[in-house]
Amino acid sequence: MSLEAVTKKTWREIREYIFIALGSLAYTGAWKAFLLPHQIVGGGVTGIGALVYYASGIPISITYFAINAVLLAISIKTIGLKFSIRTIYGVVVMTLFFSILPQAPLGMFVGKDDHFMSCVIGGLISGAGIGLVFLSNGSTGGTDIIAKIVNKYRNITLGRILLYCDVLIISSSYFLKTGSIERIVYGLTTMAVSTIAIDTVINGVRQSVQFFIFSKEYEQIATRINIEVHRGVTILDGMGWYSKQPVKVITVVARKNESIKIFRIVKDIDPNAFISQSSVIGVYGEGFDVIKGK
Repeated sequence: MSLEAVTKKTWREIREYIFIALGSLAYTGAWKAFLLPHQIVGGGVTGIGALVYYASGIPISITYFAINAVLLAISIKTIGLKFSIRTIYGVVVMTLFFSILPQAPLGMFVGKDDHFMSCVIGGLISGAGIGLVFLSNGSTGGTDIIAKIVNKYRNITLGRILLYCDVLIISSSYFLKTGSIERIVYGLTTMAVSTIAIDTVINGVRQSVQFFIFSKEYEQIATRINIEVHRGVTILDGMGWYSKQPVKVITVVARKNESIKIFRIVKDIDPNAFISQSSVIGVYGEGFDVIKGK
């Protein structure tokens, strides 16, 4: 492996560790600022820690770290050492943030009785944080480990897996002294918002589109897409049924955020080209997602 390749790989890994820390900070901040002050129980190991905290006063950081110590042993055996190292890093960083970040006083960011707004904002921020961690091939431990294990063998979104795991934890808040159906509803709302935020962050980056480009300048367009967008191009033979003339059709599959580059290339070469763009549910193979099986 060349020095340049090693440098790029090293920088990519450093960047991923930085994003794992930032995602963990967002997640922890959401709990400290919005959920804990209003005694809202979310999902995951943090939700279990919240239950213990509300019932006994034991800090979340202690419960969170203790449970994850057990789950990490399962993670190393099932998912692999590389993912587990990132998970250990995520757990340590999360525990540190839970320990050092102060809990916001009730009513500091939203009204004292505005529990619904608190759970919505907290769910959005915490979900975005977890999504950022997942995009960096990391984990904050807890039910994230379970989600990663299932996602490794099944094409089920990470957010949906977490949704199933968290319902039982949130429902358990009913047995607290301050527990009620209303508190469960707030917890379920937080979970639902967080799930949507996770999938939005992850799928927003991975969403792909498919192009059909009809142009007489297909050679120039295809070459520039190869060079500038770094995407493979397939040329199909077609026939315009009205004109009865043969036509070349450029087929390209790319990330959604690469669409503007393709449009600019086509417009620059052939402003009169006909372009069809459509969203695709999943793209698997080189340059896209990995095909998963049992």
